[in-house]
Amino acid sequence: MLNPLATLSLKGRALRALASREYSRVELERKLGSSETEPGELGKILDELAAKGFINEQRVADSLAYRRGAKLGTARVVQELKAKGVDAEAVAQAASALKATELERACEVWRRKFGSPATNAAERAKQMRFLASRGFAPEVIRRAVGGSAAEDGVD
Repeated sequence: MLNPLATLSLKGRALRALASREYSRVELERKLGSSETEPGELGKILDELAAKGFINEQRVADSLAYRRGAKLGTARVVQELKAKGVDAEAVAQAASALKATELERACEVWRRKFGSPATNAAERAKQMRFLASRGFAPEVIRRAVGGSAAEDGVD
């Protein structure tokens, strides 16, 4: 039996990928570059898909920020967006939206993982390292672990 992907055109493969989730142009170039039969073919197809609105950098940024933002800090989401080749303007807009809710998200991640305040300095450091590894800002980490977020009423 033939592999169904072997019979799809390059444009068909791009559309199939875009049907499952949002991809940036750079991601599609990486994913489909080895399937290109003649130089420049993939670029033309991606230009056409972008012109028709199938490839949209802002949607990619919004989608990733929505999916990953609940578990990760702004710095980590921005890093992932840059790795996907999303343009700087879309990254900046997503970062701005994420920064507005970073404290609430950090408190929720901390609550799910630990649930209670640290009883000693070693435990507090462990909790802070955990949030730092998730990409939360240092000031946000201090407020989330220190309990000042609860005292401030979490903006």
